[in-house]
Amino acid sequence: MAAGEPTAGKAAKLFSLSGLFAIYKPKGPTSAAVLNRLKERLLAEAGVKQQGRKRKKQVLKIGHGGTLDSAASGVLVVGISKGTKMLSRMLTGSKRYTAVGELGKVTDTLDSMGKITEEKPYDHITKADLEGILQKFTGNILQVPPLYSALKKDGQRLSNLVKEGKAVDAKPARPVTVYGLWLTAFQPPLFTLDVECGGGFYVRSLVSDIGRELSSCAHVKELTRTKQGLFTLEDHVLQEEQWTIDGVAQALEESTQLLPAEPEHGASKDHEPDQGTASSGEE
Repeated sequence: MAAGEPTAGKAAKLFSLSGLFAIYKPKGPTSAAVLNRLKERLLAEAGVKQQGRKRKKQVLKIGHGGTLDSAASGVLVVGISKGTKMLSRMLTGSKRYTAVGELGKVTDTLDSMGKITEEKPYDHITKADLEGILQKFTGNILQVPPLYSALKKDGQRLSNLVKEGKAVDAKPARPVTVYGLWLTAFQPPLFTLDVECGGGFYVRSLVSDIGRELSSCAHVKELTRTKQGLFTLEDHVLQEEQWTIDGVAQALEESTQLLPAEPEHGASKDHEPDQGTASSGEE
């Protein structure tokens, strides 16, 4: 067998892959950076060189189904080849998060990576107080998205505009859905929430709003997406050491049994690596 044939075989297998699967996104890098790292590893294994930065002629179509912020970790659903056209259902579908909030402090980004902009007392807040207001944030509600988000204004991300020091008006409140909201731990100033929500929801805004409702303030200290659609953190995500052609192929095979065969409602343009829209931004 010629020396180049094994690599050619891997390349053929890589470009035959199509569908949805999930990977683990660690805290720190952006969703786009993680996706690019995945793509680079797959192409390197296949012996294929990337064609510079020309997106229109990508050698491998790959995208994600909803931005998970730099400060967050957890499930990131990925579409490869024709699977990129299926990502819209991930954007609008349900997601689940574990969020650790910190009372008494709020930051400009509403998470632990931002600068503290305000501090307020929180000693008056009890577990019963916190549990008592959760119903207000459950069901169909209106929510104002954070300024630091993947939402766009004139084609540019709000987060980038804010970082550049440009004046950015807050987006108007928009309808979102919270299917379930539970307090799982309360150790002031920290509290932990289990949140199940629909698309377009920001956990950072939720935690900030909870702090304000309790006559204090709060920000997200830790955030983990534990479920997106039918993909769960426990059972379906590929860790980085599993980012191989065979690993993705196996994950795609398993996902065909996981995902119902349904028409591609609203299938639009293929998602590029940085096009995952904000579902929870940190989400």
